Amino acid sequence: MTDTASAGQTPALLGPADVRRIAAELEIRPTKKLGQNFVHDPNTVRRIVGLAEVSEADVVLEVGPGLGSLTLGLLAAGARVVAVEIDPVLARRLPTTVGGRAPRAVERLDVHTADALRLIAADLAHPPTTLVANLPYNVAVPVVLHLLAELPSLRRALVMVQTEVADRMAASPGGRVYGVPSVKLAWHGHARKVAAVPRAVFWPVPNVDSALVSFVRGEPPAGAERRTVFAVIDAAFAQRRKTLRAALATWAGSAQRAEQLLRAAEIDPATRGEQLTVADFARIAAQV
Repeated sequence: MTDTASAGQTPALLGPADVRRIAAELEIRPTKKLGQNFVHDPNTVRRIVGLAEVSEADVVLEVGPGLGSLTLGLLAAGARVVAVEIDPVLARRLPTTVGGRAPRAVERLDVHTADALRLIAADLAHPPTTLVANLPYNVAVPVVLHLLAELPSLRRALVMVQTEVADRMAASPGGRVYGVPSVKLAWHGHARKVAAVPRAVFWPVPNVDSALVSFVRGEPPAGAERRTVFAVIDAAFAQRRKTLRAALATWAGSAQRAEQLLRAAEIDPATRGEQLTVADFARIAAQV
């Protein structure tokens, strides 16, 4: 195979035939358990990299690089890529794929065979500035929340998730899908849904629609620690149809105590959790 990077051109991205060939060589059969739906459309990869505004100044954390489609696009933008792959077969193959298509970029690729949900800052030699990933849909929100909590160097993100998950991640107070993911992400910054992704760009084709969510880090509300605020959020939405006085009763110790805390935070006890902002939840937590 001719390496286009050796001629000073953009590294060749993976197309449908390349993805299937590499998978066949590795005897990989994509599994639903690991959420393996590989992007095989170069234009989609370029679109993701462009929307993420990746540059040579970035250290990009890519969770679940799979066969390397997005990895090549990120490296082509000049970034250093820290790839975290839970599948050891895929992790071992990634440097070979990059070396064959973009040999000059291999020195900017770090591969970790690890579960992203267990990743901590000390595991990484290069603190990442940006998260860009096609995330397994069943763990997308836990992964994003964990990485934002563990990696303070992350300033922004662009993640591909199931459309319904994207809607929840970017929802505003009062909306039908506003809930735990919405509020907890808001603690860390601002999320918004930026684009839809057609099913046809994946192999195998998923049975759900996908979307891209952009995230920018912000300052969390002052006055309460994250763990306490998140406990209030979990309690409020565990019984989201109940008033906060009732929903927070177990967390507070009693409905009467919950009402006292709510009134101290200047929040009507008859309000429901879906009506509160993250700053409201922080005010409740601060009363403890």
